[in-house]
Amino acid sequence: MYRYIIRRILQFIPVLLGVTLFTFVLMRAIPGGPFDFAGDRSLPPQIVANLEAKYHLDWPMWKQFTSYVIGDDIFGWEGGSRGVIRGDFGPSLHFRGQQVSDIIAVTLPVSAQLGFMSLLLGIIIGIPTGIIAALNQNTWIDYISTFGAVFFLSVPNMVLAPILIWIFALKLGWFPVATWGAKPPYLLGFLPRLEQLNADYFSHAVMPVFALGTAMAAGFTRLTRASLLQVIAEDYIRTARAKGLRERVVIGLHALKNSLIPVVTILGPAFATMLTGTFIVESIFGINGMGKHFVNSIGNRDYQVITGVTLIYAFVLVIANLLVDISYAWLDPRIRYD
Repeated sequence: MYRYIIRRILQFIPVLLGVTLFTFVLMRAIPGGPFDFAGDRSLPPQIVANLEAKYHLDWPMWKQFTSYVIGDDIFGWEGGSRGVIRGDFGPSLHFRGQQVSDIIAVTLPVSAQLGFMSLLLGIIIGIPTGIIAALNQNTWIDYISTFGAVFFLSVPNMVLAPILIWIFALKLGWFPVATWGAKPPYLLGFLPRLEQLNADYFSHAVMPVFALGTAMAAGFTRLTRASLLQVIAEDYIRTARAKGLRERVVIGLHALKNSLIPVVTILGPAFATMLTGTFIVESIFGINGMGKHFVNSIGNRDYQVITGVTLIYAFVLVIANLLVDISYAWLDPRIRYD
């Protein structure tokens, strides 16, 4: 197992390097640049050229990429980049005077809190509902669960979020319309402080968490139901029942662990997506998360922010997939990596 983990970690290096290179080249290949406009006014070509020279955008592509990844000081080049390998994501091209690492440090904890609560809601609702639906196949409980799962999968969060705001914020006045309830500094860098865990914090979180978590709960419900129905039809489940084991033991000890393997498989990408923020929901609710900055940076052609956020997302995704692979061995003892 340890050899497998080390091998997978070493494989992360070319993956992350490839993601960085692809994003780096693609953003510069798109027409337009970060200094073409100042608000609604276009800048003179001389000013654009001076700004590009200041941020070394006039360098050859290979030199820009090497500077971004490794740094300038190693090669003795003019410039202050220390390289991504040392945690320097460079300056923001739109928010003058701000470093991308500072933007990520402020926005990532907000996205992580929102994503963790949404994922937790999806697991708490989705997996038990899928189990209940499978154990009551072709009954009214199964039909209602399936209908609810299909409904919430069919309604995108960009539609659900404004409906929630209109009903529960504008009409009923139960919850605040926008912003997030916790402010930096955060506990351990990403958790809200204990004094912030109050009614105000959770009132800000209810609607965005519901908008994100319901679709995930619906997906978990359908996948858990289908997987459990397939497992309980296997021969070893019939054998366990023939031995006289209680139905609770048969389902909980023998069937459920194997049926959760497909669910755990999608937990990796889902965890990475939620942790790094869901772009649309953060924009609708005015939450200062990393996803909102990512969307804005695309329109602003802020190359450094786009590349930095993409790299963070890729890093979280490969770590989450590694944890998913490791959990397979616990769920199914037949799976071995050595």
